Amino acid sequence: MNSIGDIFRLTTFGESHGPAIGGIIDGYPAGIEIDISRVERELQRRRCGDGNSSDGVTERREPDHVEWLSGIYEGKTLGTPIAFLTYNKDCRPEDYEALRDKCRPGHADYTYQEKYRHRDPRGGGRSSGRETVARVVAGALAKQLLEAQGITVTASTHNRYTRCIVEGLPAGVGEPVFNRMNARLAYAMLSIPSAMSFTMGETPDDWRLSREEFPDEWVLHGEKNHLTKTNHCGGVQGGISNGMPVVFHVGFHPPVTHPDGMCCRDNEGNIHNIATNGRHDIDHSPRLSVIVEAMTAITLIDLIYLWKKNR
Repeated sequence: MNSIGDIFRLTTFGESHGPAIGGIIDGYPAGIEIDISRVERELQRRRCGDGNSSDGVTERREPDHVEWLSGIYEGKTLGTPIAFLTYNKDCRPEDYEALRDKCRPGHADYTYQEKYRHRDPRGGGRSSGRETVARVVAGALAKQLLEAQGITVTASTHNRYTRCIVEGLPAGVGEPVFNRMNARLAYAMLSIPSAMSFTMGETPDDWRLSREEFPDEWVLHGEKNHLTKTNHCGGVQGGISNGMPVVFHVGFHPPVTHPDGMCCRDNEGNIHNIATNGRHDIDHSPRLSVIVEAMTAITLIDLIYLWKKNR
């Protein structure tokens, strides 16, 4: 699957060192004035750093200029599919020639090879974090729809753990049983490269509370500006938003490429110590917040449209 969403639907395309990364958004309403500068700011958040090794992010410097191909005319959406792309300008595919028939540990090289029997070895190809550029663009557009309804999405990162909070979401959004909001959020978050865990609640360990501690007790009407004294459930009950802030946490594993050399496996099962010449993040934490926000916004606007459709 290269698409996510039912009514608001994003399809992404492109490889790390291919010509471009892009996407197609279907289901965006017509007549919405788009703030293109907002998209550019979100992409700058994803790039982060200035190319110095001290930043912790890759020295690969992509301008990420978005070319809008369809769906927007004179600054407003047409209601037709929004197609966009950003060209890869700072590619060095030759850096990965030694990995053409070898699989790095901790990467998707081996699994892609087993699934497709043919893969792009240049920087991980489709499995690279470079693909998240398209998610950030779509997320920036989805955020504008949410904010018009008074809904904000904010994420922060600490030690590869991301806390995301959604404020202003009304009660009633989400579906029961198999299309629960928390399930959809988990699906979206765990689709992000390097994501390893997902938990709902004010803290990552709220689920460890006892049966006496976990229930969120009601407050009297007008006593506070929210419904319950605590928010251990993270604003979702039975898969449906309850009007409290939606809060969840996402955990990520560290970057696994070591430029000094890695024990790689060839197709016959032999082990080779290969120096990886490509440019890679030492610490990808600075990038994570904007990507988490983007996937949250994409998921929520889709659920909101589904909720309104079924009311």
